[in-house]
Amino acid sequence: MEFQLTSDQKAFAQQAVEAGRLTREEDVVQEALALWEERERRRLEFRSTIDEARAALARGEGRPITQESVRELSTEVKARGRARLIAELAQAG
Repeated sequence: MEFQLTSDQKAFAQQAVEAGRLTREEDVVQEALALWEERERRRLEFRSTIDEARAALARGEGRPITQESVRELSTEVKARGRARLIAELAQAG
């Protein structure tokens, strides 16, 4: 596959080589593709998480977000944290 970099892209690549960041200008393309692949992987994982959340909501597994529900969630999280701490202290002592 062949393609042309813009003059700005060429200058940027040359600066990276001159600074010792990369060995050759061709490495710029390889690094750019690696970064793009990683971004696409994360994007797909994120979309999968959204799809799972939507499916859970469709099954009625969600909870409405109100001031009261946030207070309840906060209370639940604190209680679980305290219980875990107590259990860890009991094991240690």
